[in-house]
Amino acid sequence: MIRRTLLATALATGLCFAAGAQAQTKWDLASAYPTFNFHSQNLAQFAKDIDGATKGALKITVHSGASLFKGPEIKRAVQGGQAQAGEFFMVSFQNEYPIFGADGLPFLAANYDEAFKLYQAQKPFLQKKLDEQGMVLLYAVAWPPQGIYTKKPVQSAADLKGMKWRVYSPTTARIGELVGAQPVTIQEAELSQALATGVIEGLITSSATGADNKLFENLKYYYNVQAWIPKNAVVANKRAFNALDKATQDAVVKAAAAAEERGWKESRAVDAKSLAALKAGGMQVEAPSAQLKADLAKVGETVIKEWTDKAGADGKAVLDAFKGGK
Repeated sequence: MIRRTLLATALATGLCFAAGAQAQTKWDLASAYPTFNFHSQNLAQFAKDIDGATKGALKITVHSGASLFKGPEIKRAVQGGQAQAGEFFMVSFQNEYPIFGADGLPFLAANYDEAFKLYQAQKPFLQKKLDEQGMVLLYAVAWPPQGIYTKKPVQSAADLKGMKWRVYSPTTARIGELVGAQPVTIQEAELSQALATGVIEGLITSSATGADNKLFENLKYYYNVQAWIPKNAVVANKRAFNALDKATQDAVVKAAAAAEERGWKESRAVDAKSLAALKAGGMQVEAPSAQLKADLAKVGETVIKEWTDKAGADGKAVLDAFKGGK
């Protein structure tokens, strides 16, 4: 009798463990940024929160530093189910859908509060487009404002003429064209090498990217023009998300909301820290001259008009919602 009871208990325990193991779902989340980057750290906390909330039922492994897929490949990988989730830089996909590039429009959103209002205006359109593409928008977080890095002093747009100019989106490429620079497409993971070998001489990017990649080792000037405040979107494959039970879906949504709030707050703090790091590295961090601001504002007007023409009704609706909310 005792032996039978022990066997039955062991069998039941084994079945429970088997059921638990079978119930566990594993996701891979691809990211292009270094582990120490604040976006990557936020992703790690997001995964940890979900692990805790679901008691290990959903395990998310974050693959940072483009270790699973390169930056430009991540969105397509999630869409096709090669990764269950991923993070992508929205403005890089403006040619695919103009609304992805709304937060890269020059001088449209001048600060974090305005950038968040722009996100709220974009969000319904982003959710709809991503749903059509087989994905779910989990959350989005802003990078610090974008500034100009150069080897030589820049007092006007004319000083950018002929410069080998790193681009990462249609907007940055168009700005390069408008100021007479030579646009060169370089992903963040390749930045340091491109600068060291002279492939590029200047770029527009955030203070965080500058500090992360120690741009002060190759460039001398940073002009804090605060051109725009772009965002990373974190998405899940819709089929993978729908396969989760309701409780797990709710846990993911709740963790995503917390990650979004945490990320925006951290972005502000990172901007201040990164500017200090650039200065400590020997870079001259300066406000743009009045002439450079005026030149860039004129370029911005051209870029926004061209974007609005391409974006059609959706673009007009986003801009109307944004301006109405200001």
